[in-house]
Amino acid sequence: MTEDDQKQRLTQLEARIAAAKKAESKGEKRADASHAQGELAWRMVIEMVSGLGIGFGIGYGLDSLFGTIPIFLVLFTLLGLAAGVNVMLRSAREIQAKTEAEAAKAKAERDERD
Repeated sequence: MTEDDQKQRLTQLEARIAAAKKAESKGEKRADASHAQGELAWRMVIEMVSGLGIGFGIGYGLDSLFGTIPIFLVLFTLLGLAAGVNVMLRSAREIQAKTEAEAAKAKAERDERD
């Protein structure tokens, strides 16, 4: 490669980098943005199922230990469900607060540019 070819390739690379930075600053959606929503959904599902599973396990263990009818199983499964819903709602509030903060930041940046 000659020095002119290298300079031309470097100029082209700099132009591509500048275009990418410009597109990023415009707030264009990233390709993996749809995957982020799926990850959040799976997080909530896992929180719910883990609450149910832990409640079920504790209830089953207590019923086995005390030799009772499945009263503890039902009780702790319902408590696990309530705990799972509580954690899921807390995660939803956290995500909503994060989204609102990002929207407010973007609005402030747009207002600042205008």
